[in-house]
Amino acid sequence: MLPMRYLLNPYRKMLRDKGIRQRMSRKGNCLDNTAMERFFAILKSKLLYLQGFTSMGHFKQGLVSYLGYYNNRRIKQKLKGMCPVDYRLHTLQSA
Repeated sequence: MLPMRYLLNPYRKMLRDKGIRQRMSRKGNCLDNTAMERFFAILKSKLLYLQGFTSMGHFKQGLVSYLGYYNNRRIKQKLKGMCPVDYRLHTLQSA
């Protein structure tokens, strides 16, 4: 038996009270979590480990700024060299 936080009843109740549906796959099956694991690895390497945050407010400001960049302005080869917003607009116009 693993004493993991997400198995604790108070944690599960807090999620339920906030309307969050808890989802867990069976042991050894991490494919459903791959995208988020990759995102958090990028977030830590590009933001957390490169900045010297002096307070939680400073961190929140940096996080909001980075998320704006990540979701709207970063160029991706997989998106035909466009940022996510331009790619979405291009895709909508093509349809």
